[in-house]
Amino acid sequence: MSITRDNLMSLETYSKYRKENKADIMALRRLRSVALGEHMTLQFESELTIRYQIQEVLRVEKQFEEQGIQDEIDAYAPLVPDGDNWKATMLIEYTDVEERKIALTKLIGIEDRTYIEVDGFKRVYAIADEDLDRENETKTSAVHFLRFQFNDAAKKAIKYGAKITLGCDHPNYNISTHIPVEQLESLRSDLN
Repeated sequence: MSITRDNLMSLETYSKYRKENKADIMALRRLRSVALGEHMTLQFESELTIRYQIQEVLRVEKQFEEQGIQDEIDAYAPLVPDGDNWKATMLIEYTDVEERKIALTKLIGIEDRTYIEVDGFKRVYAIADEDLDRENETKTSAVHFLRFQFNDAAKKAIKYGAKITLGCDHPNYNISTHIPVEQLESLRSDLN
């Protein structure tokens, strides 16, 4: 199902829905988040997480104009997985502002060194920031948008239970972790 203006909730309806369902929304976000070390989290997106994101932006901005709503849909809809990929928002997180500034200067290119490894297959490196470049020659951004594109064989292996590793081999942030079973079950549903 694609996200359209017609299938979004009005501000009033969403406000009521949000109050009644905030715990479920947050649970879904946690289910689709994977920490990669102490300072990176990947929030794997789905049609539902992006729908919530659009609704939240519209709520915060009190946006009810047709063009404003369409602009938000156009900005966020590309983050919905296409059936042969996973899409994620990468968050580089440092609580101390000065530490974050220093880290972001040392992590230039980190988005291109983040990968998914399906057991028995080559690493699939992220295709990052397709909408616009989020770094410059002096620092990277704390937020990146990633796409992990799978071939049919890797997709089949994922669906049938292969071990999946999320990792990064940037020289200043070299780490990997297995995607937990609960998160992996949710992510498998993104593939057709």
